[in-house]
Amino acid sequence: MIRIFFQRNKCIGCNACVEANKTRWRVSRKDGKCNLIGAKEKRGGIFIADLENEEYEQNLKASENCAAKIITIEKKD
Repeated sequence: MIRIFFQRNKCIGCNACVEANKTRWRVSRKDGKCNLIGAKEKRGGIFIADLENEEYEQNLKASENCAAKIITIEKKD
């Protein structure tokens, strides 16, 4: 399993995460910020999603490409 932490309140809507993984990330039509599909808000604009290992590479690319550096990925045991 992997865990993704996404600080949506700091998102600048650059779309890099969407380009890296279109099945997990979407741009909101409401405010132009990105959404992590399947995530739950835990505290103050931070969203967390627990995903299968198969999604690691695509989401790692999303994290690396994020201009605001607000996506963090951890591998869980």
